[in-house]
Amino acid sequence: MKKIVLVQEIDLHEVHEWLQHPEAGGSTLFIGNVRNHAQGKAVVRLHFEGYEPMALRQMEEIASEAMKRWPIKKLLMVHALGDKEIGEPVVAIGTATAHRNDAFEASRYLIDELKSRVPIWKKEYFTDNTVWVNARP
Repeated sequence: MKKIVLVQEIDLHEVHEWLQHPEAGGSTLFIGNVRNHAQGKAVVRLHFEGYEPMALRQMEEIASEAMKRWPIKKLLMVHALGDKEIGEPVVAIGTATAHRNDAFEASRYLIDELKSRVPIWKKEYFTDNTVWVNARP
């Protein structure tokens, strides 16, 4: 079972609850948050945009690959779009498996592949009023 969505806000309680499975002895939940620095500068906020149909297709493809490689009971990929302040969650990746090692490995694969393949772009706004855009695929 998998949940793959793009949202405006990530509800951490909701994603944690969704990830529960009675056959899973191990689960991981990776949360990526907005940090207060990048490129050697102080960050004020971030803005995320994505080409939603393609982003969701790529996320589905990555999830399917992971489910073929590891015995995953539940898989979660959630990415936020829009403006995000320091400390806010922007991505949640989770797996529930019978054993912890599978959960760790699968989650690492999911976040690494999401960052390299999914068309979601990040604008970083710095305190000196400059903007840096991270253009992914």
